[in-house]
Amino acid sequence: MDNRDRLKPTPLVIVPPAESERYVPILRRDQTVAMKSGMVTLPPGQSVGEHSTENHEEQLVILEGAGSVTVEGMGCRKIRVGQFAYIPPHTRHNVTADPESPLRYVFTVCQVEGLPASPMAC
Repeated sequence: MDNRDRLKPTPLVIVPPAESERYVPILRRDQTVAMKSGMVTLPPGQSVGEHSTENHEEQLVILEGAGSVTVEGMGCRKIRVGQFAYIPPHTRHNVTADPESPLRYVFTVCQVEGLPASPMAC
């Protein structure tokens, strides 16, 4: 896809699989102008693992369960179904399911134009 095609992505309706997998891609970068998204299901007590947003903004939409989001500069905050979290570029963070229940959420990341990738990339 060249740059002109990226400015005219095809509209999509995506149906996730019936069975919960740990990670299900929703949108790939080759399907959008600048976004990528996926659905994550964490078993009780498990985390996605600390990582950095690098030169991307990230939004989390909690679909099911409860857990915590630990964000550099903000600390650990409880999060539950119906809530959202925003993580700025170049920010280390982790998402963890509560010990009693799984946590399912959708993340969307979007590259910030003109913002270089961190030299401390994972």
